[in-house]
Amino acid sequence: MNPAQIKLVQDSFGKVAPISEQAAVIFYDRLFEVAPAVKAMFPADMKEQRKKLMTTLAVVVNGLSNLDAILPAASALAKRHVSYGAKPEHYPVVGGALLWTLEKGLGEAWTPDVAAAWTAAYATLSGYMISEAYGSAQAAE
Repeated sequence: MNPAQIKLVQDSFGKVAPISEQAAVIFYDRLFEVAPAVKAMFPADMKEQRKKLMTTLAVVVNGLSNLDAILPAASALAKRHVSYGAKPEHYPVVGGALLWTLEKGLGEAWTPDVAAAWTAAYATLSGYMISEAYGSAQAAE
């Protein structure tokens, strides 16, 4: 990711943060719509899970300009996700739901450049997380 992409992600997330509760609901609704099998990995009461999602996203987005600072936490998160039943093939589905949610939440502010920046951010982080949790061979697939 280049500095311009990092700024686009951070600025656009700043527009989503005020509606974080709604955005989290939209995200999980979309995720469970496109991948109903993953719903079993989550608690029945999603309130705390939605808060965790938005808190984690905020930490990651704010840390993009210093990736080395957030990678240890991303590694730990990736390894925890394995114990929940997450598999490498879930990462693209989650990414798709995230991008879809951002597009809906940002409306006209979701430009091709913003989409490309978020796609790069997610690809960077998910690739790293897959590598940490499953090994570098899985991340390359």
